[in-house]
Amino acid sequence: MCLAVPGCVVSIAGQGDSRRAVVRFGGIERSVSLAFVPEAVVGEYVLVHVGFALSRIDEKDALLVFEYLREIDALSQELS
Repeated sequence: MCLAVPGCVVSIAGQGDSRRAVVRFGGIERSVSLAFVPEAVVGEYVLVHVGFALSRIDEKDALLVFEYLREIDALSQELS
């Protein structure tokens, strides 16, 4: 099973297929390829899988995913 995680685009560098973004996932920032979403802009949320932004996602949906992930973590800790 694969999992794509939403993150907020903080900055963008490069052009064309070599465009990369710094994307923030909570308190963690990672460099991500924008080859599949060349229209992404700073401040938008993107779904990221293995270092590639696969699609754009609106902020409301991204925040909902973050809430689900927090619930999963809380449940996991409760069952441990």
